[in-house]
Amino acid sequence: MSKTSRAAGGGAFDLEEAVAVLERTPEVLRRLLDGLPAAWTEASEGEGTWSAYDIVGHLIHGERTDWMSRARRILEHGPALPFEPFDRFAQFEESGGRPLAALLDELEELRRENLAALAALELGERELDLEGTHPELGRVTLRQLLATWAVHDLSHVRQIARVMAKRYAGEVGVWAEYLPVLGERLEGS
Repeated sequence: MSKTSRAAGGGAFDLEEAVAVLERTPEVLRRLLDGLPAAWTEASEGEGTWSAYDIVGHLIHGERTDWMSRARRILEHGPALPFEPFDRFAQFEESGGRPLAALLDELEELRRENLAALAALELGERELDLEGTHPELGRVTLRQLLATWAVHDLSHVRQIARVMAKRYAGEVGVWAEYLPVLGERLEGS
């Protein structure tokens, strides 16, 4: 496959490559957010949207209840026992009022534990092709779940950068036309 087609979105899933992204996310977020004024970390794109603080809480909730619990469910039960529904808004209750530095510490620790547990599974191609049942999407494979975990991280890193950039959307003046991040549409949080 050429570099051009890979860049356009055509890469085969590779567990080691996915883990390389997953293990870096907590440090990327720490370097970006730790110690910033709340004006940066608590800014959102408006009513019903998430701040960087909210997104870190969301990632923590996923570490606790989503990725590895679903991977284990696939390995233990296959498609017979559907995944528990994921509460995309649990962070508002679970993380509310806690310092961002504490949330970043928790994300780092949970991710380290989850990646160690993932490595201990010693997954091969056979296991990656096993299926589970998502409560809304139906049949999914373990490979798809793990690929989604990595892309989910990247999606939220991008979301954090977009939210932070839009804080100064009205201040950049005519340079706005050179800053596509300011024109990106709001996505579902």
